Amino acid sequence: MTVDASDRESIRVLHLTDPHLFADPSGELRGIVTAESLQRVLNHYNAGDWRAERVLITGDLIQDDTAAAYDRFRDLLIPLKLRMHCVPGNHDVRDLMQVVCRQPPFSYCANEEVRDWLLLGLDSCISGAAGGEVSADELSRFDRIVSASSAKYIMVFLHHPPIPMGSAWLDTVGMKNGDALLQRLQTAGRVRLLVFGHVHQPYEAEHHGIRIVGTPSTCRQFKP
Repeated sequence: MTVDASDRESIRVLHLTDPHLFADPSGELRGIVTAESLQRVLNHYNAGDWRAERVLITGDLIQDDTAAAYDRFRDLLIPLKLRMHCVPGNHDVRDLMQVVCRQPPFSYCANEEVRDWLLLGLDSCISGAAGGEVSADELSRFDRIVSASSAKYIMVFLHHPPIPMGSAWLDTVGMKNGDALLQRLQTAGRVRLLVFGHVHQPYEAEHHGIRIVGTPSTCRQFKP
């Protein structure tokens, strides 16, 4: 994904989401061996000419609640040799995820300025629930980071979509306070892109000048 326009510098990011890995390399999600599927996605990227500057990974890294699955995630991704920003999804175990994702080249719910861009990861998960919410504390963290940043443009990434997908079942496990988050982003004035996962299907829309993009899972896709 390249985010650019005639009036601002571009940045190239690779967005990966919802790999749902297992400790067992042959572990399957709905008939898909998730480790093999992720590896095919990475092979496709490596075989191309386009190169990312950063990787955004928006949750559901694992499926089976094990530390070994996070180790598998790490081992599959490290060969990219890129800085990777990760946020949790509803299938992740925060404590286990942080053991891996707080170690370079990964980061966990972090922020980074790259030239004119601020990349900012948010935690949208509610413990024990499939749906999400950006907590008051997390919204306050967003405000503090944005206020302290001199970046011209902001890219936000998180797991849950802040707007309805138009799917009877997906919208029951979406974000509870999506309107509040979007209002916060709009008020900030510099947000140009919001990237999410969770829905296992492509999505793109625009909200008051903010491009909102969801990408397919690296494994099984869902129909609306």
